[in-house]
Amino acid sequence: MRIGELSRESGVSVPTIKFYVREGLLPAGELTSPNQASYGETHVQRLRLIRALLDVGGLSVAAVREVMAAIDDVDKPIHDLLGTVATRMVPRYERGPGSGMEEAREAVGALIGARGWQAHAEGPAAEALATALAALEEVGHGGFAEVLDVYADAAERVARADVDYVAHHVAREELVESVVVGTVIGDAIFSALRRLAQTDASGRLFGEAT
Repeated sequence: MRIGELSRESGVSVPTIKFYVREGLLPAGELTSPNQASYGETHVQRLRLIRALLDVGGLSVAAVREVMAAIDDVDKPIHDLLGTVATRMVPRYERGPGSGMEEAREAVGALIGARGWQAHAEGPAAEALATALAALEEVGHGGFAEVLDVYADAAERVARADVDYVAHHVAREELVESVVVGTVIGDAIFSALRRLAQTDASGRLFGEAT
């Protein structure tokens, strides 16, 4: 198909497609003449993945380029590939020195070690957790960390469900798309379910009997 048909098939404008090619997000089409190129279904799928990473995942163009490079590196193990994607989707927070971060990082490292998780205590996800724990301590709710193991139990169950879902997909790009869906949409689903469960728990504990 030509670029106009690719645009109609994918829903991405021609100028945007050309931009993605220039930025290294999308492979160039196969030249059929000096001014014409042919594109295939793999380009359609790649465009949909790019849009998911940008629009749903909220990644920057530079981050998407890194993910695309990981996909195209056929020697990169699947675990490392998925790690690249997941790492790029972890929010990063800034906290100044003396804000309880060292103690929080130690707590996160202890949690990872105690649960035997194959995760890096210096990674972005661990840092995000440490930032949240430090913020709790700062606002006088450090005791909330007592339920951290309960959260970790729930996270393990959800993570196993995520990985089981991803395991059903074989193609590398399908795997990455599954991670995007599982991480971004899954986070939204889990957050909404948590709110529903909190409403129920609050009603049972504090609500008036009816």
